[in-house]
Amino acid sequence: MDDRARLLAEVPFFNGLAPADLALIAAVAREESFAPGATIFQEGEPAERFYIILEGTVEVWKDYGEEQRDLIAAHGVGHLFGEMAVVDDLPRSATVVARDAARLLSVSRDDFRHIVAANGAIALSITRSVSAMVRASNESFLENLHRRNRALLKANRELHRTQERLIQAERLSVLGKFASLILHDIRNPIAILRGFAEMVQLSPGDTALVERNIGRIIAEADRLNRLASEMLDFSRGDIALNVSIVDLQELVGKVTGTLAEAFAARKVEVVSRVDFNGPVVLDADRMLRALLNLADNARKAMPKGGTFTIATAKKGRSVVFEISDTGVGMDKDVQRRLFEPFFTHSEEAGTGLGLCVVKNVVEAHGGKLTYTSEKGQGTTFRIAVPVAG
Repeated sequence: MDDRARLLAEVPFFNGLAPADLALIAAVAREESFAPGATIFQEGEPAERFYIILEGTVEVWKDYGEEQRDLIAAHGVGHLFGEMAVVDDLPRSATVVARDAARLLSVSRDDFRHIVAANGAIALSITRSVSAMVRASNESFLENLHRRNRALLKANRELHRTQERLIQAERLSVLGKFASLILHDIRNPIAILRGFAEMVQLSPGDTALVERNIGRIIAEADRLNRLASEMLDFSRGDIALNVSIVDLQELVGKVTGTLAEAFAARKVEVVSRVDFNGPVVLDADRMLRALLNLADNARKAMPKGGTFTIATAKKGRSVVFEISDTGVGMDKDVQRRLFEPFFTHSEEAGTGLGLCVVKNVVEAHGGKLTYTSEKGQGTTFRIAVPVAG
């Protein structure tokens, strides 16, 4: 047996072939040499030969000419490659490149098929070899698939644990921010309540002073109650409305009356206009809270005074509340974050929940909240809620 036949005998693809059969294949084989980096064959081209490596190393690439190419394998001395495309007569499935100087033994497709067609023993042996290669490839694929599935399962479990840790950390962060804002917002009215109570305590005989300060204490207590209700509505998410027939003139009067002193302190002119007075079915307490939030935001937007307007009108099958100010207005960055929880751009720090609560209250009524604002020109909010009749 010559050197080529002995080399072929060591190739698994030719296992089981008799020396005479190996000699037939060796007789039609030829040697080829490739410089480092030379392409032996390209992906997609017709398969005309298969190769056995005598010296050097070759690389098998997928999408070799692309930016995202993948190195599939590297083969050394004694390895057979390119045989499957010769057997199944399909285009090359990959590109093979010489990593370093390579000396190869090649057999042409036509010579190989001629030998196989003339010798049944060779055909049977090659069929067994191809079957064994396919089975080995399948087993390797399945093992690789199982390995990847196990890795994915492990990664998924770790991702789930990480997600739970992040959610817990986010909850603690929100809870901390929530607690900080609550404490900040509660301290102010508590300090005011104490101040008014001390004034009453110092001058119990001054009836006018006592009555005025008691009124202020009640107003601050109501503000605390609204703040607590606001926090509860936000924490629960869903709002269960307690609806009744509401007098819009009275509702608007409560808004302007509650903030009358605060508007006066800013030299803000208050204009109210009730062009439609009902009947309207609303959750009076929650709608009052929503309107007060918008009105107080308008007050904050006019540090140097201006005009605050609250109006009601019927448009189609909706009652529309329009709350506008001639204040500083909002730029696009502020508008993009307007309904984010805890976001506030006012110099007077607050919970940053006011507009979230307003939006939730309006949507719970089946209504719609819209606004227009321009930096330096003021802001207008519109609440449209369905009305019977």
